[in-house]
Amino acid sequence: MGLQLEHVTKRFGKFTAVDDLSISIPEKEMFGFLGANGAGKTTTFRMILGLIDASEGKITWDGNSIDYSTSPLIGYLPEERGLYPKLKVKDQIVYLARLRGMQKQDVIKELDYWLNRFKVPEYAEKKVEELSKGNQQKIQFIAAVIHKPKLLILDEPFSGLDPVNVEQLKDAVLELKDKGTTIVFSSHRMEHVEEMCEHLCIMHKGKPVVKGTLKEIKRAFGKKNLVIHADFDLEFLKSHPGVTKVRQTTEGIHLQISGEEIAESVLKEIVGKGFIRKFVLEEPSLNDIFIEKVGASYE
Repeated sequence: MGLQLEHVTKRFGKFTAVDDLSISIPEKEMFGFLGANGAGKTTTFRMILGLIDASEGKITWDGNSIDYSTSPLIGYLPEERGLYPKLKVKDQIVYLARLRGMQKQDVIKELDYWLNRFKVPEYAEKKVEELSKGNQQKIQFIAAVIHKPKLLILDEPFSGLDPVNVEQLKDAVLELKDKGTTIVFSSHRMEHVEEMCEHLCIMHKGKPVVKGTLKEIKRAFGKKNLVIHADFDLEFLKSHPGVTKVRQTTEGIHLQISGEEIAESVLKEIVGKGFIRKFVLEEPSLNDIFIEKVGASYE
């Protein structure tokens, strides 16, 4: 069953923040929401959490509507961090987890596990304000997952983190998925969604413009990328039939082509002109698809 959104719309006065969004998020899967700021991602999350009501449509988890009785099943990492700066990490996590109905000794055990997992066992006794931004984010993440939610919602979980912390957090998220948590996260970083999600939805101005599995979306897009590195000028390929986009790089050229067969004719065109170091046909990236679908209006 998992999470179902059926024709969900949210208006604030005359402004429509989310416009007729229908998606189903299978249990134990990772689902990515992509979109520029203001695309409606956070508003959607707040409706899923029951923090605000949808103007139209309905949201269910395993067939039941979401309300206070379902809140222990859900974990949420908001984009604006909400920890108490003066409280010690341990006291903070215990307090938040008790609100979720956990016993103190269970909380301490889970907290020890997670702090060790993030290689920072000494943080239990530190005040939040003494920690760096990246480490505060880890504590906020622990607060979202300590009660082992069935559904975990992460709003821009990797924003502002250095690469090492991103990797640590990503591993933790994947571990939860492997243990059976349904995870929904938003990001404007395509590569994170591409790496981690089977299903995704690209939102633009409150509307879903692309949705489905990553594989289907790429297949439907139809175009491919052709990367060529050679020691002669490849500029002339700009006018080759079937080439839809060209980007020069320091080592060669990136072509977007309308289908695999174009790669063959490009190869025939360049063979014998000089040394070809690299000739690779790649799937379109999520970035290519995003730019084409949301394109000119995305800033």
